[in-house]
Amino acid sequence: MILSPLTFGNEDALPRVPLPSLEDTARRFLEWCAPLLTDDERARTEKALDEFLAAEAPELDAALRAYDATPGVHSWLDAFWRSRYLGRRDRIALNANFFFLFQDAPGLGRIERAAELTAATVAYKLAIDAQAVPPATQRGAPLSMEQLKYLFSACRIPGREIDASRTPYTAAWPGPSTERHVVVFHRGHVVRLDVIAPDGTPHSAAEIAEGLDAVVTATAERGDGVGSLTTKARAAWAESRDALREHNADVLETIETALFCIALEDALPAEPREACDILLHGDSGNRWFDKSLTLIVFGDGTAGLNGEHCELDGTTVIGYVDAILGAPTPDLPGAGPAAVTPVRWRLDDALRADIARAASGFADFAAACATSTLTIEGFTSRRAKELRCSPDAFAQLAFQLAHRRAKGLTGATYESIAMRRFHHGRTEAMRVVTPEVVAFADVMTDPAADDDVRRAAFRAAAEAHVRRAKECQAGYAPEQHLWELQWIQRRRGGPALPFFDSPGWTILRDDYLSTSSVPSPRIQYFGFGSTSPTCIGVGYGLQHDRFDVYLATPSAVADRMHVFADRLREAVAELDTLLAGEEAPG
Repeated sequence: MILSPLTFGNEDALPRVPLPSLEDTARRFLEWCAPLLTDDERARTEKALDEFLAAEAPELDAALRAYDATPGVHSWLDAFWRSRYLGRRDRIALNANFFFLFQDAPGLGRIERAAELTAATVAYKLAIDAQAVPPATQRGAPLSMEQLKYLFSACRIPGREIDASRTPYTAAWPGPSTERHVVVFHRGHVVRLDVIAPDGTPHSAAEIAEGLDAVVTATAERGDGVGSLTTKARAAWAESRDALREHNADVLETIETALFCIALEDALPAEPREACDILLHGDSGNRWFDKSLTLIVFGDGTAGLNGEHCELDGTTVIGYVDAILGAPTPDLPGAGPAAVTPVRWRLDDALRADIARAASGFADFAAACATSTLTIEGFTSRRAKELRCSPDAFAQLAFQLAHRRAKGLTGATYESIAMRRFHHGRTEAMRVVTPEVVAFADVMTDPAADDDVRRAAFRAAAEAHVRRAKECQAGYAPEQHLWELQWIQRRRGGPALPFFDSPGWTILRDDYLSTSSVPSPRIQYFGFGSTSPTCIGVGYGLQHDRFDVYLATPSAVADRMHVFADRLREAVAELDTLLAGEEAPG
């Protein structure tokens, strides 16, 4: 296709996400869950699926196809994404939000680093407004850039039953945001900082630095820490927000419409894991976890971000990060002093007590999350390719081998697959465990198996991984199709459907490993919290020069995570040696 140079110029020409046939989805679902089930569990799942297909599924699927054909609907997943992300009722802080730890910028202190990141981010925002950000491509084909519309001035709004997403480029807020300010958090205070002058001229990094200096000077004592309320479960936060809004509607308006947030931290992280943990959860009173983008800068200039997930995926955010870290600081003439306006909360005793409880509760919740970082020395994506293997397949098989050796079993594993080749495409849910993966783990833990057998098992598992990934990338994965049928039933107020209690559905989705990769040379670590009491969250970047991993799991099972980390190092080295001993083809 002809590639438009405009940021959003290719969106309407992108193909729609395909909606697989119900029969195809049912077949794939059984294939995907089978390696995780006993014979009895598989038989019970097949029976529940047959009954679902004979009764409720056809009508629900017909409703989904009608929705997909409705004018103005961009994808059959439009309603699904709202239900999946905005419908969750637990905390989003640590449970859903993600973080990036940026590469270091030697010589820059906290204020200078924050000012440069802010100036570069404002420049990126203005470039989006002008549709001057080059469209991303994959193998020469354009990718969806739609999510860039929701990077700035976007805020999640808590609801009693379902949240809302307040963003520009919507009927309620047409076109790009014309807001000129950010909000700066420091020691629990909130301060408005104008980064664009009234005439539309962006402030220079030097002017922004002066404004940030003024913020720090004005917030020496501990502030109210109202941001802790954003860590509450969503319905509880909605109730608190209603009480807060009664006398603070103007303050909430300032925060929710701000282009983005800047959180200045006094902490000096001793090592990367500490920085990652603070980026992921940190001082809750110094955050507003509902905002789409929060730049976080530490006392020594170390920096990163925390991202809210409802409208944004990692690949979109990494494009923004690569742009702001890969370009020189904008050389702007400036627009004069940047306006600094302290935000004053009006709080009664009940609200202060609510904030204190939220802060204490979240501190306990964060303390119950164990984390680890590891850099696997000597292995890179280049090395994987030298071994004639997909880098992602190598990483995922190393995870499977390490997990088998750490926990003694092969468990459900999630991997996020980017779908931006499609109109309004987001992600697809890939389930990594195939029969070939199970056979590979069996062989690798069998002392009697020789190297030729092990290599053959690895190759078969790697090929199966690539095939499944391609199916997902093409839009043919079963889970989200079935999940949306469940959501349709719920939205109608219908009774729960027995199929969604079947062993196949519940076991396939009970993650032991939840994995996602957004490799970038400008990111040190990327990560997120675990998704269940037994899960290890695995944020990884297998890059051309390094292999970095951030792990998170509940503290109650932290010992297994640390064993997994040790086994992962060993598995990578072992598989490298194993494949290196293979005779060259031909």
